[in-house]
Amino acid sequence: MMNKLVFSGHDTFHCRLFWLKKGYDFVSEQGRFKDDSGVELGVGRNMVNSIRFWLKSFGVIDERYEIDSLFRRLLSNDGWDPYLENEATLYLLHYQLCTSDHSSIYSLIFNELRKIKPEFTKRNFVNHVLDIDSKQNENILEKDFSVFQRMYGSVSEKNIGDGYSGLLTELGLFKSVGENQNKEKLYRIENKQQKNIPNDILLYCILSNKEYGKSISFNSLYSNKKGVGNIFCLDKDVLEEKLEQIASQNPNITYSSDAGIKELQIKEEVSPIEILDRCYE
Repeated sequence: MMNKLVFSGHDTFHCRLFWLKKGYDFVSEQGRFKDDSGVELGVGRNMVNSIRFWLKSFGVIDERYEIDSLFRRLLSNDGWDPYLENEATLYLLHYQLCTSDHSSIYSLIFNELRKIKPEFTKRNFVNHVLDIDSKQNENILEKDFSVFQRMYGSVSEKNIGDGYSGLLTELGLFKSVGENQNKEKLYRIENKQQKNIPNDILLYCILSNKEYGKSISFNSLYSNKKGVGNIFCLDKDVLEEKLEQIASQNPNITYSSDAGIKELQIKEEVSPIEILDRCYE
């Protein structure tokens, strides 16, 4: 679990479709956001704060406003996918959001809450956080959950407000599944499209995890924090199928399950960025 839980900062705005590109271009040209940056961005001051928050939450920039090299390749005008038209990019952004730890709710829900309570309410999320840190503000936690809901939830849900344009809703990871006996809305995290995740996106996420060495156990890939099994909600059999495919597509990588010990082995160093280059060709 992360050392420090971080909530709020988005001014209750979920990340809109073009905010990452808009914010990336602004920081590339201007360096930092200022009080009057909303004029150039074409948004209000609160939205300026929100755009800055989401740039940090997805890992586009750090606290010093330095742009991550991944996003220079992704969001520059001649980059891989500056306008986020490729579904592979949405999976990549989802992984970034869940592993950057700038906004804790994403890691908590995908790594922890969905396993403790396969069907959960907003209150379940709030209680889960309070069990970890009782000093957290309940109102802030509820607002964070509402932003999470708009980021991932289906546009068909009646409780989504006007102006809905959830950046990651197309991934179909967050579902409303009715109500509990107290008439509270129930939600589920599931991935019915897990076989559609590009193998190169999974491989990039595995290779960019600094906690891994050259031999990576199946269990750590499946269940560890920042493991692709957790973040992408993969079933064990689907993950194993994906790892076998990755090994067959990359001569420097093998997947073995000898004597019941399942692991991915990196025989020679593989560049994560080169894998994404191949993905976006």
